[in-house]
Amino acid sequence: MIRHRHMLGITALLLALVLSACGSKQNVLYQPTVTPRAQTQVESAQAASQPTTQSAAQSASTETLGTLEIRAFEMGFKPAQLEVDQPGRYTITLINEGVLPHDITFPDGSQAVAEAGKSASVEVTIPAEGLTFICSVPGHEAAGMKGTISVKSGTVQQPTEEAQADDHGGPAPQIDVVADPNAPPYQRYDPSAPSLAEGSVHEITLETIEMPMTVAPGVVQQVWTFGGTVPGPVIRVKVGDTVRIRLKNPSTSQVPHSIDFHSSLVAWNDEMTSINPGEEKLYEWKAEYAGVWMYHCGTAPALHHIANGMYGMVIVEPAEGLPPVDKEFALVQSEWYLGPQGDLTSLEKAAAAAPAPDYVVFNGVANQYKDEPIVVGTGERIRVFVLNAGPSVDSSFHVVGTIFDTVIKEGYALTRENPGRYGSQAVDLAPAQGAIVEFELVEDGLYPIVTHAFNYVGRGALGLFQAGDGDPHK
Repeated sequence: MIRHRHMLGITALLLALVLSACGSKQNVLYQPTVTPRAQTQVESAQAASQPTTQSAAQSASTETLGTLEIRAFEMGFKPAQLEVDQPGRYTITLINEGVLPHDITFPDGSQAVAEAGKSASVEVTIPAEGLTFICSVPGHEAAGMKGTISVKSGTVQQPTEEAQADDHGGPAPQIDVVADPNAPPYQRYDPSAPSLAEGSVHEITLETIEMPMTVAPGVVQQVWTFGGTVPGPVIRVKVGDTVRIRLKNPSTSQVPHSIDFHSSLVAWNDEMTSINPGEEKLYEWKAEYAGVWMYHCGTAPALHHIANGMYGMVIVEPAEGLPPVDKEFALVQSEWYLGPQGDLTSLEKAAAAAPAPDYVVFNGVANQYKDEPIVVGTGERIRVFVLNAGPSVDSSFHVVGTIFDTVIKEGYALTRENPGRYGSQAVDLAPAQGAIVEFELVEDGLYPIVTHAFNYVGRGALGLFQAGDGDPHK
């Protein structure tokens, strides 16, 4: 049992470093159901343990407007943004669902501290301008444990520099787009790699579809797509195959589009030219080189078309094929530079000399494989096709808890049979570079998928492989 708790603590510390996306910058405004004081379990327990000597007048003077529950985990609060109907005094109950100690601390010094698996409460006065709160455990605020409580028709007053120095506070991380709690839920992108297409000639129709898409909880952008998904469909062929792409730009589109296959050998001013709404064209190419390749829209400004969702992966296998494995997945890293809610992404943000994306994601949606892990069998042989679509940020692809024993990156190969038994911990990919990695997850558990540029993990570049039942202690 002691060893079990020790291992649990070590696991918690690792996940605390990696799962900083739990405190991600998703500004989802949450309106809690405020529970009247007399009806809460916490208050009932307090009433049972306190002497009932207060007068009715004294009781009325200390009455709160209700109880707000805030859950803590590594490393975030849920919800992190709350809204109440009116200012006044409230009971805040912190429920610690993590495996590390956490607290909730307010600018006036009011604080509730809860050990792992425990709860604690504190009463605070929420003014009309609202409040901020943090976890004051060293490092936890910086990892994302911040939040706000606002009052309807009001705005959260941000602490002054002096107040921030006193209470370690400050506003919760904000994107400059107000999240919509009524936005449609995101659609999980299936990470499974497709099987090799049969035959040697492949006729594929790709339609450029302009459509709204939820890219993170509460955040909708008007994206441009190939085939209605971001990224576009994964195409898998082998060396020697011929690929005929029929590109269609519907008459309902607002702008011209085009397509550029990095896996092709064709003139830029031939198949890659743009087509207007209502037009179509044929793009034919022969797969001459194996690898993981990018395709994207090249219509000017190409930066905006890529940043707005027009990219995808092509897998070209060697003519003799790839060795069999147990499971294969395709993961595309990319960036979102948010425009107004429901509008196009921001070309101005994307064009900045120092890239600062609002989200960095795998397969189009922030944290989708953290919310719904990719399930594999313990000890299975796993192959992942990885592409960094950019448009501007490098990737350091890493799976916590394993080692890549096979890496094929841009034509260079590390194989399992290499002299000296060398392995790889991370694969560096500049925008438009791809790789194939293989590995095994040797025990039941959770294995985070990240870019090891950790400033982006908290912005959505986090997923999980779940090996077996996910519990290494059974």
